[in-house]
Amino acid sequence: MKTLHRTRAVQAILATAAAGTLLTGVAVAQSGGDSESAHHPAPADEQEIRDLFEDWNDALATGDPEAVADLYAGNAVLEPTQSNVIRTDRDGIVDYFEHFLAQQPVGQINESYVELLGPDAAVDSGAYTFTLTDPETGTVADVAARYSFVYERDEATGEWRIVNHHSSAMPEG
Repeated sequence: MKTLHRTRAVQAILATAAAGTLLTGVAVAQSGGDSESAHHPAPADEQEIRDLFEDWNDALATGDPEAVADLYAGNAVLEPTQSNVIRTDRDGIVDYFEHFLAQQPVGQINESYVELLGPDAAVDSGAYTFTLTDPETGTVADVAARYSFVYERDEATGEWRIVNHHSSAMPEG
């Protein structure tokens, strides 16, 4: 009799394990067997981070300060090239770009140093040059500057956002 109870207990354990294995297999099949999900994208590589500057530069080309501000996190800090005011919220960032975009800026990276801080954070720092057009005179001038972009991946969307952006004109011109 003890053997019968033990056999039924073993059968119950095996049935539970088999059901768990089946459910796991169904879940993997429904997900396409992909180990990465929208909430856990693959870790960044240096080129992906460098390409974020091109996305930002493309947003500048739209002339839309809201489109540029969309690339910044809600709590981002902007220390801009052409203003003494540090911007710490979306309204401030939009305000800065309303004025900056009037100069039709086109940026070009001269030097880029990317450091991956983890799968969801990175820094791109270096030097860039902006070609700016004076909106009143049409005079075109180049401004050389140092920059740092700190990026974090948004957990909800998987999109990279700028959390800190520092840009300062080169002191020696």
